[in-house]
Amino acid sequence: MTADRHDPETGLPTAFGVEQTWKFNGALSDVSDARDKVCAYLYRLARVHPPRTPDAHDDALLVVTELASNAFTFAPGPFTLSLRAMTTGTLHIAVADTSPAVPSPRPANLNGRGGLGWHLINALADQTITVPDAGGKTVHAFLPW
Repeated sequence: MTADRHDPETGLPTAFGVEQTWKFNGALSDVSDARDKVCAYLYRLARVHPPRTPDAHDDALLVVTELASNAFTFAPGPFTLSLRAMTTGTLHIAVADTSPAVPSPRPANLNGRGGLGWHLINALADQTITVPDAGGKTVHAFLPW
């Protein structure tokens, strides 16, 4: 199964692959736009490859929202979001941003000042990996699907 065969306009999976990538400018509205695009992608994916658990869709949306929000907050500038459904029953979410700083847990602030996102991402993902590169980094999260 190759990951590069999909309809570039709709992101609909073909018989050979289920991957979609979006590029964002780094505006606050991009966080909700990313969530909306991923929601539509996951509904289409579920028609051809249903998730293993009833919470998989919502878990993926939460992880995407947190990663996109972190990219906006901590790495000003453009970011790229990619999703890939793997034949192993795993959903691979990757967000590339402009900051070389590796994400790390912060103490939770229950007064609305953050600190919960990275904890949530790691609680929902089977694995997270951060890969630095010349332009910043890519955070990879692998969730059950």
